Amino acid sequence: MRTNEYDGDVAVIGGGVAGLAAAAFIARSSRSVRLFEQSHALGGRAQTKLQDGFYLNVGPHALYRGGRGIEVLRELGVEPRGRVPSVSGAFVVKDGVKHTFPAGAVSLLTTSLFGLSAKLETARLLASIGKIDANRFMDVSVREWLDQTLTHREVKDFVLAALRVATYTNAPDLVSAGTAIEQLQKASETGVLYLDGGWQTLVDGLREAAVGAGVIIETGARVEAVRRNATGAVEGVRLSDGRLVGATTVIIASSPSAALRLVEDADRTSLKQWADQSMPVRAACLDVGLSSLPIPKAKFAVGVDRPLYLSVHSATAQLAPEGGALIQTAKYLPPEHSDSAEEVERELEGLLDLVQSGWRDAVVYRRFLPDMIVMNAAPLAGRGGARGRPGPAVPDVSGLFVAGDWVGSEGLLVDASLASAKEAAELILAAQPVGVAAAV
Repeated sequence: MRTNEYDGDVAVIGGGVAGLAAAAFIARSSRSVRLFEQSHALGGRAQTKLQDGFYLNVGPHALYRGGRGIEVLRELGVEPRGRVPSVSGAFVVKDGVKHTFPAGAVSLLTTSLFGLSAKLETARLLASIGKIDANRFMDVSVREWLDQTLTHREVKDFVLAALRVATYTNAPDLVSAGTAIEQLQKASETGVLYLDGGWQTLVDGLREAAVGAGVIIETGARVEAVRRNATGAVEGVRLSDGRLVGATTVIIASSPSAALRLVEDADRTSLKQWADQSMPVRAACLDVGLSSLPIPKAKFAVGVDRPLYLSVHSATAQLAPEGGALIQTAKYLPPEHSDSAEEVERELEGLLDLVQSGWRDAVVYRRFLPDMIVMNAAPLAGRGGARGRPGPAVPDVSGLFVAGDWVGSEGLLVDASLASAKEAAELILAAQPVGVAAAV
């Protein structure tokens, strides 16, 4: 076994957005930082595939303009390029029928989704959503909050569909209403961005920031273990090629289960509890690149009676060749999901048939992802929502930190990843001596 090829301050495990951001922040303070990514490409779930002129993200992605993530990106000199999707051409699907999506006063009056009484209740909720104190409902489930707040079943179903889209989760009996409300408030107040060229542009920008700050990045480098000394503190990492890399701080940028697997004697640490308590959020995604868009005015649809989503992302961002269109569809999978991949794919094809009839004749490329992890741990009401998430410091392992979409008290999805990366970096830089941090 080769030993101690490199000894430095910080080793970061994972080259997704959290790992890259944490590494960049730390290296800016003249600390030596080395980042290891087991894949040959950086980015994780933020990678974008270029195929036949289409830029395909790993499932539907949206960057919240009012979220913490965009602030962290800009601190690192990464400016997202994209546009806010229009609310025109949006539909709600129920019982196989399209209805106008009630996004404002006019569409609410004209939609066939509701009767008059339900429209009035929806109008009251839409007018008050920004004033709700989400902190009051962190330990209340989405289902409980809907039953406490609304009377009409069809209004509950519509709001539940909106919360599914905002959070990507389909577990209303378990997920925190407070966290879901916060996410919906951000979407309503400032909207989201679909990014030109896909999310790979963020990955590339973060990589430039990290390298520019002095981070040494190794891809195709798999860490087998985070090593600990006789006192239990972090002392470095062991790679699959036999190298032992010394470091006083390690950041693990991966899932709770990966963090548990990587750390020596982790079953006796908080990592064991964090991994046991995490409930991953999953979705199935069907993306289609088309030579043209059959129905140009139909740009968005969300299911009310089924947890389905469709969006023509190329109608907003530069993601398709001239004249072409990129449509991303998804089914938000419940924790007890048991449908076959074939059934789910047919269901998503049926949504495309309904909203974009004729799409099959225009297919240039299609990709189906039957079961992908959207978020490593849902914000559960039983644990206080996002406020109850762990880290970034691992309290019982000196020098060990975690970062990612399951870490810290701020935001969801990439907002949580970037916020926890910044927080982990701040804790490390403030500590004496500097320890090894783990980033997701």
